Amino acid sequence: MNIIFVEPFFPQNQRRFVAALAGVGANVIGVGEYAEDELGDELRGQLGAYYRVSNVTDEGQLNAAVEWAQGLIWVDRLESTIESHQMAAARVREARHIPGTSVRTTWLCRDKPSMKDALRQAGVPTAASTAAHNVDDAVDFANAIGFPLILKPRAGAGALGTTRVDSMTDLQQALVAFGDADSIAIEEFVDGHEGFYDTIAIDGHVAHDWMTHYYPNVLEAMRHRWISPQFVTTNRIDDSSFYGEVREMGARVIKALGIGTSATHMEWFAGPKGLRFSEIGCRPPGVGAWDLYSAANDTDVYREWAQAIVHGSVAGPLSRAYSAGIVALRPSQDGRIQGYSGVDEIQQRHGPWILDAHLPDPGSGTQPVEAGYMANAWVRMRHPDYDTLRGMLDDVGRTIQVHAG
Repeated sequence: MNIIFVEPFFPQNQRRFVAALAGVGANVIGVGEYAEDELGDELRGQLGAYYRVSNVTDEGQLNAAVEWAQGLIWVDRLESTIESHQMAAARVREARHIPGTSVRTTWLCRDKPSMKDALRQAGVPTAASTAAHNVDDAVDFANAIGFPLILKPRAGAGALGTTRVDSMTDLQQALVAFGDADSIAIEEFVDGHEGFYDTIAIDGHVAHDWMTHYYPNVLEAMRHRWISPQFVTTNRIDDSSFYGEVREMGARVIKALGIGTSATHMEWFAGPKGLRFSEIGCRPPGVGAWDLYSAANDTDVYREWAQAIVHGSVAGPLSRAYSAGIVALRPSQDGRIQGYSGVDEIQQRHGPWILDAHLPDPGSGTQPVEAGYMANAWVRMRHPDYDTLRGMLDDVGRTIQVHAG
């Protein structure tokens, strides 16, 4: 199978997808923004060909690259794994008559109000939402639904640009921050615990899945320096009626949005109003989630994805041997890393269960809290018992201090 892969070089984990595709027998043609001699021998050796463009999100440039490849070989798939690349890839895919995720499905997975409308029509429980094109639209929605509300870009990933407002004054101020946006998504705030449900789907059916929890919820985690936030994937997914409910909801979402063979990343809330679907990306999750899933199941999830794309199958059931999680460690202030305390104690207490850690060298610049779970220091761990793992991650967050100045 000949597969065009968008941007094989950056960020770093893009190379994992290329290696996996090549490893299951695909001929991979890379289209990226970096010079071929920057790719390195290992990555270049995994590519059958490479075409450089100045912007992979430019539909015209991506189309020219695919047209060039189709002039040489039959192209079976055009794959992209980064949110901002999805729409250009879908449009070129349809224009060049290549199978894969459609423009309609990509649009529904990116445009939050349209996504929610489609899912409500399919009976999937979601928060009330609308697309506000002006201040009057936003005020009308607020008067109808009440506060608190969530404002976010219509298309985007994670918590980027997401704002909670608790009053009409907050709403007016937040709208100013969105500037010249043609429209934004406004949603009812759903109180409850937040998690995500990730899958690898083949022909619209879930072949592999994972259930993961946030502690605390993302909006809170990305706004308070003192919090050492975690996300933890559980190995109890087969043992809970609640997880069964999430799985059933996920299957309905995949069907309603027309997703075929693809990775998916779905967010959900569970609280007083019951289970509510939040949003979906028709792509793999970010922030190293697949690394945790691989460690939790003694497998290579990248290779499982490649097997699904190339051969329409996966190797077999996941072991569910471990739960696995990451705890983010925030610097005491913005500036430069001065050092760490508590590292030796954690190594002594939990060393066998530590998968890896990232502790930037003293002198390294810090990143702002809102930059995410892997922006500064972090530790990843696994353990056969979910509750034990949670306790260890809490201990890491309390014990390791990142000193900055």
